[in-house]
Amino acid sequence: MSNSDSFEGPVPERGGDDTSPDGGAGPEAQRADSREKRFTLHKPDGRPVRTGRNLPLAIGSGLALGALAYLAIVPYPPLFTVITSIAVVLGVRELRRAFASRGIRPALVPVVAGGVAMQAAAFFGGPLWLVGTLAVAAILGLVWRLRGGAEGYVQDATATLFVLVYLPLLLSTWLMLLAEPDGRWRLIAFIVVTISSDIGGYFAGILFGRHKMAPVISPNKTWEGFAGSVLSCMVAGALTVSLLLDGSVWAGLVLGGAVVLAATVGDLIESLIKRDFGLKDMGSFMPGHGGLLDRVDSLLIAGPVAWIVLSLLVPAA
Repeated sequence: MSNSDSFEGPVPERGGDDTSPDGGAGPEAQRADSREKRFTLHKPDGRPVRTGRNLPLAIGSGLALGALAYLAIVPYPPLFTVITSIAVVLGVRELRRAFASRGIRPALVPVVAGGVAMQAAAFFGGPLWLVGTLAVAAILGLVWRLRGGAEGYVQDATATLFVLVYLPLLLSTWLMLLAEPDGRWRLIAFIVVTISSDIGGYFAGILFGRHKMAPVISPNKTWEGFAGSVLSCMVAGALTVSLLLDGSVWAGLVLGGAVVLAATVGDLIESLIKRDFGLKDMGSFMPGHGGLLDRVDSLLIAGPVAWIVLSLLVPAA
């Protein structure tokens, strides 16, 4: 999920300012070699691992995104509807460009307007208002496309409905988590558990990964990485639910298990979308992470799963 081929620093060409008078490596080359060693991970047998992303930049981008979400959630939760609304606009833009590469045109205005309205409906009105807003947005999208005539109507209308469901609807479940009396901590628990899946799977995969999980869809995913995701997700679920929500450890384990499955499926779905459109990344919104949808793919599918599990197993404080 990155535009860079490796987080390791480039090795300068020999010669010029990069070489010493006796033909050895000059100061610039030595500093580059030092950076390469410093940012290189190694397998247990000592072999270097190439991860395919700029790791320091990716970590910095992720921390900045997490800090932004935290500052919106804790002081004034309704402010988070602005964050998700901006995410809807940016995500729809990425999807529109992807569909345009195949000559498919989703109804942009109803999708954006309806998607933003769904965020407010989910937080202030709950599931009933959310479903109603989705229905109205879908109808407006189908009507909006009538202006283009019969040619391509079905594919454009289908793309319109897909975008409405895949992005604004799934995203709005985050706000239904936040709307609970202890919603701040529910949303933070959900984000921590889902990110733990990514982190655990990432490091377990690059250090121990050997057996491909879905080589046709996502060649880099391994069963060892999935095992790391399961372990880290369930530990994070047990800790966050018991400490933040005053729930039982077993409910946290269920949350972790459900989220890791949903997050893995979400990642595979987005990988398949990109493969269908012939894209490496959905965009370049975040350095080290690709587009916005590349960053939130697992969170989108995990959102409704976390909302269901927490609603059933952890009563609101």
